[in-house]
Amino acid sequence: MTGLVLLLLQPESGPSATTTVAVATTTLVTSSTSSTTITTTSTTTTTHAPTTTTAAPTTTLSAPVFESSVGPLGASDLPSSWREGCPLDVESLRAVDVSHIGYDGEVHTGRLIVAGEVASDIVEVMSRLFEAGFPIERIEPVDVYDGDDDLSMAANNTSAFNCRPVTGGTSWSEHSYGSAIDVNPLVNPYVTGGTVLPPQGAVYADRSLDAPGMIHDGDVVVEAFAAYGWVWGGTWSSPKDYQHFSISGR
Repeated sequence: MTGLVLLLLQPESGPSATTTVAVATTTLVTSSTSSTTITTTSTTTTTHAPTTTTAAPTTTLSAPVFESSVGPLGASDLPSSWREGCPLDVESLRAVDVSHIGYDGEVHTGRLIVAGEVASDIVEVMSRLFEAGFPIERIEPVDVYDGDDDLSMAANNTSAFNCRPVTGGTSWSEHSYGSAIDVNPLVNPYVTGGTVLPPQGAVYADRSLDAPGMIHDGDVVVEAFAAYGWVWGGTWSSPKDYQHFSISGR
C-alpha cells in the first residue's frame, strides 16, 4: 500500500524567495509472515521571482513667482509719450518691469513708466495683484500705440505715463506726471453722461457685470492701490473713471 505525505518547508529570505515542498511516499510491503514499511522522500523546490514595487512619480508644481525691476529712461525710450515742455523731466521717470497674470492665466512681463518717487510703491501694488491672481490683459508703454490714448484703451492696455491733457480739457493730466495708472481700460471705461471711453467698452459701463479684469469697489485692486495712498476714479461722482488710479486723487 502506498501513501503520500506533503511537507511544506519555510521559504528562504532574500531577493529571490524559494519554497521547498517535500513529498514523502510510503510503501507498505506485506507478506504472510511480516510487513515492511519503506518510506521514500522526494523534494520539489520552487523559486519565486522577487516582487518589485515601483512608487508613482511625484510631480511638484511650483507657484508662479513675481519678478520686478526698476531702471532709468532716456528720451529715445519714449518717442511718443514725452517731449520738451512736459511737466516732468524724462530723467525723473523710471521703467518698472513687473510680472502679471494675463487673461490666458499665464505669467507675462509688462512695463509701466512712472515717476521715480512712486516706482517702489507700484512694484508693491503689482506684486499684490499678482499674488491675488488678478488678470491684466497687457501692460505696455503708451508709446507702443504712438502715444494715442484711445488706441491704448481700445487694446485694453494698462499704462501709466503719457504727457497729455486731461480728457476734455487743456490742463495736464496726472499721467503727465507719471503718477496715474489706467488698469484694463476697455473693461473699466471712463464714463460721463452718455460718453464712454473707449467706445468699445460701452457694455462694461454696467458695473454689475463681473467680467475678467473688471474693478469693483473694495476689491483687491482698489485695496492694493489704497494701501499706498492711490485713489480710484471709480469713487468720483462725475465722471466715473473706472480704470484710473492716481496718487493725487485727480
